[in-house]
Amino acid sequence: MAMSKLQALWNHPAGPKTIHFWAPTFKWGISIANIADFQKPPENISYLQQIAVTCTGMIWCRCSTVIIPKNWNLFSVNVAMAATGIYQLTRKIKYDYVSEAAEVVVEKE
Repeated sequence: MAMSKLQALWNHPAGPKTIHFWAPTFKWGISIANIADFQKPPENISYLQQIAVTCTGMIWCRCSTVIIPKNWNLFSVNVAMAATGIYQLTRKIKYDYVSEAAEVVVEKE
């Protein structure tokens, strides 16, 4: 039973013998790097980079479900890219605008 499932995965049109498997697999490196950046200070976050990561994730999520064969590895990595990009953008916006508003309130007092 396990051998037949492994053989089905191996022979799948988006299986390990194709670029449709390896491209999304290596793309996980971008999401992992973005997760590693969660520990960095928000002032070091780039708006343009995180917007690019977020948009890429959102656009390719859609494309990965439309193409044939459906590529769930590609879908999952792009969900992760969009989620980490949104989180990083949220951190940057909070740092730039929410902390500034709090400083202005403190200065007025």
